[in-house]
This record gives sequence, structure tokens and C-alpha cells, in this order.
Amino acid sequence: MDVVAQWVRTTWTKKSRGGAEAARRNALPVAFPLPVFRVPLTHQVVMDEGSDFDTGSSVGDTLPEGVQLSEADGRLRVHVTAIAPMPPRSRPPAVRLNPGEWLRWQINYRLVGHCTGEWSYRSDTLNLAYQPRDEFCFTGPPARVIDELAHLR
Repeated sequence: MDVVAQWVRTTWTKKSRGGAEAARRNALPVAFPLPVFRVPLTHQVVMDEGSDFDTGSSVGDTLPEGVQLSEADGRLRVHVTAIAPMPPRSRPPAVRLNPGEWLRWQINYRLVGHCTGEWSYRSDTLNLAYQPRDEFCFTGPPARVIDELAHLR
């Protein structure tokens, strides 16, 4: 499958929920140029409050957890399953992409620490291109946007 995925994960605690810290967190990018260009490719980018939202990344060829793909009739079917419990929300159906198109699928979670019982928060962005052309495939506007970002208390 000629697919390039970029998984951008941002995590934070109540410290970054409001005010200047929330504004700073909300200004973080949700897409990056790819560090290498080959197909298939998965570029994972992680930013977390504990590292002052510094960017860490890795490159592999395994799709992120919860991403399901299949090809049929010259199109790519993309579906993202929730990988953690989340507040009730309407889940969208799978999306179909034509060759050369890409999508941005965003979803967020509120998680409870197993040891501490403290809440933490996570936002995941999947940028996924079907038959991409170059390492800048995620810098323009996507053909499709799936927004599953919910208000997290």
C-alpha cells in the first residue's frame, strides 16, 4: 500500500489546561514535514508537558495503533478506532481517499493515572496520505478533516 502516516501525540496535565499554558499548548503544530520520504512510512511525533512540549520523533513502517486501512476500487478506506476510553461522542464512519489525497483525523482523550488517580489529557492527530508525492505532503490543506476533538473537563 502506498501510504504515509504521521501520528502527532500531545499529552498534558491540569497544569496546561488553562491560561497561558493552554494557549501555548494549543499553538503546537499538528503536522510536520517528513524527516525521510519512503513508502510505506509512519512518522510518530510526541510532545508532552513533562518535556516542556519539546518534539521527539521516530520513523517506522508499522501503522499507529487503532488505524485500519484497506484498498478497494482504487481508493483507500481509513478508519480510526478509539484506543482509550473517552467521553460519549458520535464516532464518524470510515473515510475513503483517492490517490494523491490525504486526511487529518483528530481525537482527544482524558485519562486517569493508575497509580495516582490524577487526570491527564492526550490529543492525537493522524495525518495520512494515499500515494503521497513528497516529504511535504502534510503541509498543505487536507482533502478530508475528521474532527473528534471533544471538550475535556
